[in-house]
Amino acid sequence: MTPRLLRNVLILSLLANVGTLGGAAYRAWGGDGFPGLPRHLGLDAEQTRRWHEAEKDFLAQLDEGTAAVRVHRDRMIRAIFSDAPDPALIDAERAAIAALQDAQQKRVIEQLLRERALLDPGQRERLAALLLAQPAGPGGFEQLHRD
Repeated sequence: MTPRLLRNVLILSLLANVGTLGGAAYRAWGGDGFPGLPRHLGLDAEQTRRWHEAEKDFLAQLDEGTAAVRVHRDRMIRAIFSDAPDPALIDAERAAIAALQDAQQKRVIEQLLRERALLDPGQRERLAALLLAQPAGPGGFEQLHRD
């Protein structure tokens, strides 16, 4: 593999997908002065109960998916930097990461649709604005090269 192709494979594999960003955002919103999504959105008691019920399994699935991506990412990085990089192994790990990320994105979309159904129009607008304000794009890998 050429260095450029290796770099592109690594960049593609390390890009944060919506699922990973969603999971990080859920966790980040719990601290740093953010009141939490139910309070930020102004959910009533019944909406809050249903919200927490809907997110419980979702967050567990996100954690499992993120852990699985990490396993394949680590394998791919080790393969890239081994004494004799195996392009087939690298590509297999890249493909596994892509499939897991696709599944994560689908989970996030399904969860957002469930959440949307719980919200009134004003709450939907607040949630959409909050999600749109979250950073998108490459994560730590690119930043390592910019510092």
